[in-house]
Amino acid sequence: MSEQAAPEGLEVPIHARLGQPILLGGAPRGLAIVTGTAAAAVGLGFQQLLAGLFVWAIGHSVSVMAARRDPDFMPVLVRHLRHKGHWSC
Repeated sequence: MSEQAAPEGLEVPIHARLGQPILLGGAPRGLAIVTGTAAAAVGLGFQQLLAGLFVWAIGHSVSVMAARRDPDFMPVLVRHLRHKGHWSC
């Protein structure tokens, strides 16, 4: 089969960034915000600044490593957690 060209005026160029996930510092945006908020709560709320910095560094590093492997891992993880076990006992 030969590929037909779109009729004049019906072809719209799409920028490549529109199809890529939104990352914040290399981590998915939502997860980066949650990690930062939890670290701020530990660091400021409990007045444990080093523990808060540790929570942020570990959480952000793990999410960046997971995003490098699969940038869409968060929707997949949420779907996996909502899925019921097939052979539940």
